[in-house]
Amino acid sequence: MVTVRPKTAVQQHITATCPTHSRTDLQVRDLESVIDEPRERDGTNLGFTPTETLVAALIGCTNVISHKIAHKHGIAFHDMKIEAEATFDRRGAMLEAEVRVPFPKIVLTINVRTDASDAEMEKVKTELPMYCPVSKVIREAGTEIEEVWNVAKD
Repeated sequence: MVTVRPKTAVQQHITATCPTHSRTDLQVRDLESVIDEPRERDGTNLGFTPTETLVAALIGCTNVISHKIAHKHGIAFHDMKIEAEATFDRRGAMLEAEVRVPFPKIVLTINVRTDASDAEMEKVKTELPMYCPVSKVIREAGTEIEEVWNVAKD
């Protein structure tokens, strides 16, 4: 039997065209996405802003990695919802001042429905910041990420 080992390092290739000063049309694999500014900031409001995209990436990564950790420990999540409240110091984006940590704090509220025990859920909670790459990058930039877990039992 031949065992295929996944690559541990891969290159990501994302291309973009910039049809306006605020809109960025991105292509990755066979997918397209738009990053834009709202109309009140002279955008066309066709997508998340760059900073909203950053927080959305954190939510997406939290979902994927927590499910992988749960699966590793034999835990099933029957439902999950995640909300983020990000404190964003816009002075840098407004060109008023250089801001070392533009997002001083992000609170993730993670609502999960599961039949996992408290001890099993502690494994997920402990391992999530260890393995979520987006969380690691944001934390290393100086942002505090607080995870509030609300676990409903089935």
